[in-house]
Amino acid sequence: MKSPEARLHATVKGMVQGVGFRYWTRGEADRLGLVGSAGNKLDGTVEIVAEGNLDDVEQFLKWLQSGDTPGRVDGVEATIGPPTGEFTRFSVW
Repeated sequence: MKSPEARLHATVKGMVQGVGFRYWTRGEADRLGLVGSAGNKLDGTVEIVAEGNLDDVEQFLKWLQSGDTPGRVDGVEATIGPPTGEFTRFSVW
């Protein structure tokens, strides 16, 4: 992968824990060639960081907001900014 152009930081709210959401998220990130991570937070949300090509990062965010994910997404708080380059793959925690 070439150097990432953009970084998405998203918090996904809804019924997104215990439904395979993080693993589907990793699959979509892998399909788009993104690196980063997805993990469950104590408040029931899932935190996602993804870096890659700006178009792919934007497409990933649209997918998160689409309702085509496992569980039920009630909302996505997201920002897109400059990448840090800290990731080499997409991991689930």
